[in-house]
Amino acid sequence: MRSYRWFVILFLGFLILSCAKARTYSLYLRYQPVKEFPSLRQKIGPTLGIVPFKDERSDTLLIGIHTPLQGVSSYYKSDPFPLEKAIRDSLTEVLSRKGVKIVPVSAWDGNPESLKAIEADSVLMIQIKTFWTEAKAVHFKTNTKTSAHFVIHLGVKKEGKAYTKNVTVEKEMTVFRLKPENVEQTANEILTEVFDGFLSDPY
Repeated sequence: MRSYRWFVILFLGFLILSCAKARTYSLYLRYQPVKEFPSLRQKIGPTLGIVPFKDERSDTLLIGIHTPLQGVSSYYKSDPFPLEKAIRDSLTEVLSRKGVKIVPVSAWDGNPESLKAIEADSVLMIQIKTFWTEAKAVHFKTNTKTSAHFVIHLGVKKEGKAYTKNVTVEKEMTVFRLKPENVEQTANEILTEVFDGFLSDPY
């Protein structure tokens, strides 16, 4: 009789898990610099044109997934949404605090010759190739890998040149119980690593 009761409890637990709905967590993305950039204005000038960032990932709605041992997976999305807005807004806020005036630019073909037609000292364009967290539960822990790949294009009018940087960052962690705050923190650490490195040495 006792074994039958445990069977019923396990069956009901499995039924509840199988009927559970997937949850989507919003992660607040914000670039928070840890470095100073004393030569930034000298290198890019007092005004920077920002071209709309391009999210070229295959899935532009989400930025990650958490797959448990049992039950349905959880998903992550950016806040603000979409991802390119979250990154652009955060980066432009930091640049403005550093004394750089931001000028919106509708388009730029990436050629140095086109800089003459842009009313800014420099112009920035970013392609988001990868920004994803893959979290998988194993016995009594969760392994998480967060990857980012940005292609950063910077045109500098006084130099008459266009520079391109491919930036790839990966971070892995293992936790007993994964929380959305853990994923959010790692994603923001990646943004800091990417843009602190770029603004320290833009070309």
